[in-house]
Amino acid sequence: MSSSVFRSDLMAGKVAYMAGATSGIGLGIARRFAEHGAKVYVVSRSLDKVEAAVTTLQAAGAEAAGTSVDVRTFPDVERSLADCVQKLGKIDFVLAAAAGNFPAPAMGMSDRAFKAVIDIDLLGTFNVLRASFEHLNTPGASIVTITAPQAEAPYMLQSHACAAKAGVLMLTKTLAMEWGAAGVRVNAVSPGPIADTEGMRRLASTPEMEQKAVQRLPLGRFGTVDEIGDACLFLASDAARYVTGASLSVDGGMGLGDAHVG
Repeated sequence: MSSSVFRSDLMAGKVAYMAGATSGIGLGIARRFAEHGAKVYVVSRSLDKVEAAVTTLQAAGAEAAGTSVDVRTFPDVERSLADCVQKLGKIDFVLAAAAGNFPAPAMGMSDRAFKAVIDIDLLGTFNVLRASFEHLNTPGASIVTITAPQAEAPYMLQSHACAAKAGVLMLTKTLAMEWGAAGVRVNAVSPGPIADTEGMRRLASTPEMEQKAVQRLPLGRFGTVDEIGDACLFLASDAARYVTGASLSVDGGMGLGDAHVG
């Protein structure tokens, strides 16, 4: 179990439904919540990854479950949410972290490739949020979407991800407005370069590119998945009880200047 700035019972008795949380940043967030007492339900398209993630979480002492879901298919998401409630109870926290990305110039990308990223990132996030609303333990429930620096800044070779993540950010802000009266907070976390993730392996694919990326970061290092998990813990906790519609950049200062990877 890794160290954390939060007390170990911060999420005790809370139920967290986490889409896209069986590998990488998503699994790191799930592990962080489990370390702080949450009951965690994870979903992704790969049943093997779901089973491995649940085993990992349970081995760490967490109450965990999950199922295979294609977030692009609304009935699949509905089914998984109902299963989560049946097994773990009413949902206090929702994470929408399912995403797809690859570097490609617009002129070298098919419409199907562009649509695939839009469907996973944007439609998938909408499906998770829309379907989860009736299952939330309100008032007091919290939702976090995972965006990216591409939501607010243009990146070469990232027209699909820029469009998708900008949509996720605006969806987050809109639902924060619509659902605030029900006591549901909706926020976004925007990870910067995070070490040992598939995203960084694709966007900084050589040691030279990685070194260049680190040198352009004000904090001089890549982040960790635990640091993204801590940001989500903050937004899920009572410490953020007056925070909604926000986008929290956890990027080592990447967004402050000319620090764009790629």
